Amino acid sequence: MPPRKFPSLDEPLAALQNWPFWLGLGLYGAAFLLYAAALVRLPLNVAHPVLTAGAVATVALFSLLIFREAFHWTTGAGIVLVIAGVALITARTV
Repeated sequence: MPPRKFPSLDEPLAALQNWPFWLGLGLYGAAFLLYAAALVRLPLNVAHPVLTAGAVATVALFSLLIFREAFHWTTGAGIVLVIAGVALITARTV
């Protein structure tokens, strides 16, 4: 399936019908709210690496499940290494 084309400035009302854009914007807002809620409960040096590494892993897995993108062993190894690194960084602070 070819990628969706964002409407041009010649058709500004067509942007209102671009549901992937609005879905992405809504998910970005939800991620911001979850990040703010995490900062209430966790120190910054724990919350930031956990949530950013979690975002990378989630995007990689969703791209596999939803968009059927290729998932190479290097992607899996990278996710494991990132999670291990975050665990090492945050081990003394929790």
